[in-house]
Amino acid sequence: MANLSGTTIMLTGAGGALATAVAQELVDAGAELILVGRGESLKRAEDRVPATEVLELDLSDESSIEELRKHKVDALVHTVGSFSMQDAHKATTDDLNALMSANMTTLFHAVQGVLPHMLKQKEGMILGVSAGQAARMSGKGAALYTASKAAVAAYLLSLNDELQSKGVHACVVYPMGAIDTPANREAGLDWDSTIDPRGMAQSIAHALTRTARAHITELKIYPDV
Repeated sequence: MANLSGTTIMLTGAGGALATAVAQELVDAGAELILVGRGESLKRAEDRVPATEVLELDLSDESSIEELRKHKVDALVHTVGSFSMQDAHKATTDDLNALMSANMTTLFHAVQGVLPHMLKQKEGMILGVSAGQAARMSGKGAALYTASKAAVAAYLLSLNDELQSKGVHACVVYPMGAIDTPANREAGLDWDSTIDPRGMAQSIAHALTRTARAHITELKIYPDV
């Protein structure tokens, strides 16, 4: 098991299926958590996982940056995101804006919130979840989703190249398949062809423990198919 004792980690998307698994894994590894989320999902997370602080914020809103800057963290794990599919000829600007806001804008605001302190302490890790479609640069029937998640990957990799000399690293996680969540089961996906969220959480925790001379910048996680 990863050892994250003495590490303060901000986890966004708290209460979501993946974030719930990640939160438990990080707590078991000894980390102190700051949970960020909204509504009933955040309340569920607060009930399930011991956290140092709980922040109810809309990360798509620029005003969230100033609130995040009040909190010092060693790592950011960003799990906020949204998925939708459209036929290419039926996709709208509203579809594009919604996906970019949920997948890219929320990450940008979270990073802007935690980065000043990381640069000041000359150490930090920023980890975000992209998608298998982005890793393959192709998503049939989901061009806009793929583009928004590719933006996530490009942003994080660019941050890593720019900031690693200053002690801050970034990592992109690519789930190379659907994650086993209640919503995906309701949609009829076969559970044994999906990614185990707790196993994915263990991989994320492992990435957070890597040293500067052996850090992970891209992490592809596959289901056993």
